Amino acid sequence: MRLQHKAFELFADYQQFYLWDRGMTTLAPTDYDDDDIKRRIKIGPHVVVIQPERAATVPVEIEIHDAEPEYDPVEWDHIAEASLHLPTGYLQVHECTGGPAADFHIEPGWYRVRTFHGGLGTVDEPGTGGSDHYRAVLWPAPKKKLRVVQQWVADG
Repeated sequence: MRLQHKAFELFADYQQFYLWDRGMTTLAPTDYDDDDIKRRIKIGPHVVVIQPERAATVPVEIEIHDAEPEYDPVEWDHIAEASLHLPTGYLQVHECTGGPAADFHIEPGWYRVRTFHGGLGTVDEPGTGGSDHYRAVLWPAPKKKLRVVQQWVADG
C-alpha cells in the first residue's frame, strides 16, 4: 500500500538529484565512471543519486510504500534499483546545487529504491527541452546490490 506520495518539479543541475538521510549526510558521491552514468543511478553512504537525462527542471514523483509495489515496465524507458539506509528516518529529496525539494518522515531502516525514467527519447539534441519524467519508489527491504532492471539505449 502506498503510504506517502509527493509530486513536484526540481532543478536537476549536473543531471542529478539526491535521496538521502538528512540526519546522516549532506554529501553526494563525486567519483563517477561510465557505468554509473549508464545506470543512471549511483549510491553512497546514506544517499542514492538519481541521474535525469537533462540538466534542467524536471517533474519528479516520490512514493513510499509499506511493501514492494507492482509496476508496468512498458511505461518506462529505464528502471534501476538500489538500497538506501535511512537510520534516522528523515528522507530528503535534494537538488544538486539547490536546496531541499521534499521531506519525508518514515520508519528508520533499510529501503529499496526503484527509479523510473520516462520520456527519455523526447529530450532534444542540446538537452534543454523534453518531456522526460522521473519517479522513485521506496519500500522497506534488506540491503541488496544495485541493479539495472531495464536499460535504456538512445536511438542513433
